[in-house]
Amino acid sequence: MTQAQIQPTPEGAILFDAGAAAQASFDADFFEPSRWPGRMGIDAVSGGRGGASFIEAPFGRCVLRHYRRGGMVARVMGDRYLWTGAERTRGFAEFRLLATLRERDLPVPEPIAARYRRNGAHYRADLITRRIEGAATLAELLADSRVDALVASRVGAAIAKFHAHGAYHADLNAHNVLLDGKTVWLIDFDRGQLRTPARHWQQANLARLQRSLRKLGAAGDGEDAFERALWKPLIAAYERAGAS
Repeated sequence: MTQAQIQPTPEGAILFDAGAAAQASFDADFFEPSRWPGRMGIDAVSGGRGGASFIEAPFGRCVLRHYRRGGMVARVMGDRYLWTGAERTRGFAEFRLLATLRERDLPVPEPIAARYRRNGAHYRADLITRRIEGAATLAELLADSRVDALVASRVGAAIAKFHAHGAYHADLNAHNVLLDGKTVWLIDFDRGQLRTPARHWQQANLARLQRSLRKLGAAGDGEDAFERALWKPLIAAYERAGAS
């Protein structure tokens, strides 16, 4: 159970799990990658937005992510978002959603801390989550030719479980699906929501994942081969699991 607490800062506030980060002392530069020696940067995968770093924090190995906009609006707004209240900031909202999903026994990263820094009508945001060790993204597995019908079936069944709980992922793509030896994880729930299960948004989620796989070359041997070898097993497992 997440023990969420809020710590005010001169520029905004930090929301953190007191149980997971009891020994941490959050200060102004805690969310700055430069604070962490030996950090390893990783490229953002959601539409080219932002970036993240693997860090060695006092409470374990984590991922530090700074929220950045994508698309044309990024040229104007960059990493700034319109202020509409603390709980609606990107970091706080994703922290709360991840905590709720974990309470429902869904495999998502453990939220450790989120921050916003407000400047007038805008704010900037960051999020720290526990790193999922020993996992590879579905995109990485696809690049290594390690995605077969069994892997596709595992992914389909996992997505069905999320959908049955009303967990909407705003950017369900092959980079945001992680697999380890026994679990399929979903990451990056920025703009995610809890919704009433309904076929229209569930199918839209699946269609987004399908487009991602095609873009990454899953249909390189032809559309029929892709459907037969990967997509039909994924959908069959999804339907067997009974999402709605």
